[in-house]
Amino acid sequence: MQKQTNSYGQLLPDQVDRISSLFDGHLGLLADARELYRERAALERDYATKLKQLAKKASEKKNKNELLLVLGDDKAVYTESVIQQNTLNHAYSEILSSMSSSAQDHINLAEAWSQMTESLKAVERRNDDYKKKYDADCAEVEIHRQKQSGHDRHAERSARQYDLQRLDMLNSKNIYIISTATANSVKTKFYTEDLPSLEDTRLVMDFVGVMREAQNIQLSHQNILKDRLTAVIAALIEVQPDKDQALFAEYNIRPFSLPNDWVFEPCSNHYDTGDICIDSGPKVLLQNKLARSRAKLRELNHVLGKKRTDAEKYHDDAMNSYLDTAHEVTALSTSACVLNSEINMIAEVLGGDEGGSSPHVFKSSAFSIPTTCGYCKVSIWGLSKQGKTCKSCGLSVHSKCELNVISFSHLNHVGMPLTDIVRYLRSASAASVSTSSRKTPIPSSSVPHNTSLHVEETHRLARAIFDFAASSSFELNVTEGTVVRVVEEDDGSGWVKVADSDGEKGLVPATYLEDAGGWPLEKSEPSQRDSQQASGIYVRALYDYRAQEPGELTINEGDLVELSSGTNGGQNYADGWWEGFSRDGKKGIFPSNYLTID
Repeated sequence: MQKQTNSYGQLLPDQVDRISSLFDGHLGLLADARELYRERAALERDYATKLKQLAKKASEKKNKNELLLVLGDDKAVYTESVIQQNTLNHAYSEILSSMSSSAQDHINLAEAWSQMTESLKAVERRNDDYKKKYDADCAEVEIHRQKQSGHDRHAERSARQYDLQRLDMLNSKNIYIISTATANSVKTKFYTEDLPSLEDTRLVMDFVGVMREAQNIQLSHQNILKDRLTAVIAALIEVQPDKDQALFAEYNIRPFSLPNDWVFEPCSNHYDTGDICIDSGPKVLLQNKLARSRAKLRELNHVLGKKRTDAEKYHDDAMNSYLDTAHEVTALSTSACVLNSEINMIAEVLGGDEGGSSPHVFKSSAFSIPTTCGYCKVSIWGLSKQGKTCKSCGLSVHSKCELNVISFSHLNHVGMPLTDIVRYLRSASAASVSTSSRKTPIPSSSVPHNTSLHVEETHRLARAIFDFAASSSFELNVTEGTVVRVVEEDDGSGWVKVADSDGEKGLVPATYLEDAGGWPLEKSEPSQRDSQQASGIYVRALYDYRAQEPGELTINEGDLVELSSGTNGGQNYADGWWEGFSRDGKKGIFPSNYLTID
């Protein structure tokens, strides 16, 4: 061993008490370290026991459910080798095996640390022995000093008895000299050999050696655990879902064919066919159901697109969120499939006759005062929201009657007052109920076709037999004897839409007019008349729109349309509808949300 250049013997001669206190501190540290690793070994042993129990319990569960995991509960004949082919089952078995082996590794670690604590105890015992020997040597030196003092007293006594016992004095003198020389020799040996030797003993190195051994044991244990985790990761990488699915399918193949489609089954005591009925009453319900399904589908497509985007985003973030969102996407896609099926079938049966483009907006309402249903004429009463009210026209109906009410959108956009719209809807709904058995077809819109929205068309003439003062913007002032053109005939509401010589249009009571006879000639200068009614404001079509009524314009994406003027023209025509002129001078109405001001 290499000799130390700096030592207690050289640097701290005769500092026994201080060095002894230092050794006491070292002994305390040895005891603490031994206790630390003893308790750590106990923890490792306890952890290993619980880990082994956990692995055993999990292994028993796996063995119990292994067949269900690999081949299902209705498998064909199999062998044990088939079970081993499943990659997921193999990976899980590797995890359990690694856990069980790790438990044994922890037990081995605990045993190694227990042995190490015994080494620390031996070092502590050896250091304690060194300290005792050191104290004994110090006591021996003290004895020699006391002997030297005793010889000094004998010398004084010999001097006093010099005369009587000279011989004894000489002997004592010799003994004194010898004792002094001996004491000096012992002193020199103690301070130059014994004490430095004790002070230079490197007891700390033994402690450091034991601690290094403890860390090497820990490092070796961690390397073993790392190897086991590496084996588990390799088994997980080898998991092949396609292979496992193919194995499951191989042992669970069963003959399968799609179930037969459901078919219409007529009543046993009533002759009927599987064709959809498009009589006046049922047709209204189909039209409203079609409009509602399309509105729901538009909302659903927006939500579905957002959910699909979320599903793609969550796929990388969190599998649980991804699965939840994917489940919602599946449910929404199924709803979209149902709505598309309803829309396609109803649209095919109606053949384009889909009614108004803006059906009623019914909301559930409570009726504290009895209110007559606008369709079946039965009272609606109660706070349990048995009925619904349209936000646009105020019509109240039962929840069960909602889909049977005729749309009011076309009545509104041709200029009929709101009160007359409600009156017409109520009368038309009642007529639909009473005449549905006669199978009379209803028009494609909720009012008679508009045959007078184009300035090029001709209309019959009527003469006012009374003065009429307009009370709203939808009505027209006429005086007795004035000849007007009938734009729209009385549809049963008691009102007729007419146009005067200035081109102004409005509603007049039917009882205020009489037939003037004859039909006027076509306008000689329609384009000039149109230019007089034009506003100079142009709008551009954002989408294609196909006219569904005679008074509507067909527009294509990108077309420029000039809005008409007047209090009832252009953007003032009706809610959701504008009036204008196409490029060829044709006048008509169109949905306002299909265009934007250029």
